[in-house]
Amino acid sequence: MQVKASAPGKAILFGEHAVVYGKPAIAMAISKRSCVEVLESSTSNINVNIKDLGIKGCIDFNSGAIISDSPKKGILKYILESIKKVHDGSGIDISIDVNIPIGGGLGSSAAVTVATIAAVSAYNKLDLKKEEIAKYAHEVELTVQKSFASPLDTTISTYGGLIYLETNAEDIVQLDIDYDIPVVIGYTDTRGNTGKVVEAVRVRRDVYPDIINPVIDSIELITEEAKQAILENDKKRIGELMNINHGLLDALGVNTKELSSMVYTARNAGACGSKITGAGGGGSIIAYCPGGTGNVISAINETETALNADISKEGVKITTLH
Repeated sequence: MQVKASAPGKAILFGEHAVVYGKPAIAMAISKRSCVEVLESSTSNINVNIKDLGIKGCIDFNSGAIISDSPKKGILKYILESIKKVHDGSGIDISIDVNIPIGGGLGSSAAVTVATIAAVSAYNKLDLKKEEIAKYAHEVELTVQKSFASPLDTTISTYGGLIYLETNAEDIVQLDIDYDIPVVIGYTDTRGNTGKVVEAVRVRRDVYPDIINPVIDSIELITEEAKQAILENDKKRIGELMNINHGLLDALGVNTKELSSMVYTARNAGACGSKITGAGGGGSIIAYCPGGTGNVISAINETETALNADISKEGVKITTLH
């Protein structure tokens, strides 16, 4: 049997870092998707080929050993932990196309994790519900990233669309809007390490709790205000809140010269608002462009890389081929 699954990446519109401390966040699934294909293996091994990254590896299911010559084999840890959730250890071949910049703050690890759990579980005829896939995927990210992972990335990758994650992740609210949110994602070759960046914010919060906690609380207030602005399609307010949110992320210490340059390049080229998206420390920014995306893409592409990011209304998708 052959099974394929795909899951979208994500862009956080509001609330990153604060979400780690139980605050709400707003995110959208983007049209870039990671694809996973599972086939029965002719050997007893679990073989993984991540084609677009040039990574090949063999996973020992029982010992948890990852055998790979690739210097960038960290993503195989997500594959191993995903497989352990839904597989009995028999030989399978797994082929993956990530299609999302690694370390760009666009949910590449979550998309790969969600798609792997979906594909392997369907291969084993487990018929998981989306809530189970999201739960397992978040547990995988917690295992790999330790205490750093919020449920936001895996949730949006599983369900798709535009979502509001409530306080303490108590509920997922789909924000049903009848208009597009035209955004541009700009990303740099300097990649952020989510775990290290989140840990650095935690340390700063422990050292300066009376300063950092109000910053996190302010991000929460921005997210709540932004939710209403989005539902009302208040373009000016969305842009202003995005700019304020960026300033607070800068205060948390997650900004970089490259990210800051892209943020202001986007604004100068006509973006209504722009900010870091994701953990920061490198990676990506998002620019809200209700007046059109062309000028912003061109401006960012002069020094970095930019792309249109349409909302993907479809989350994880499974195709079974016999």
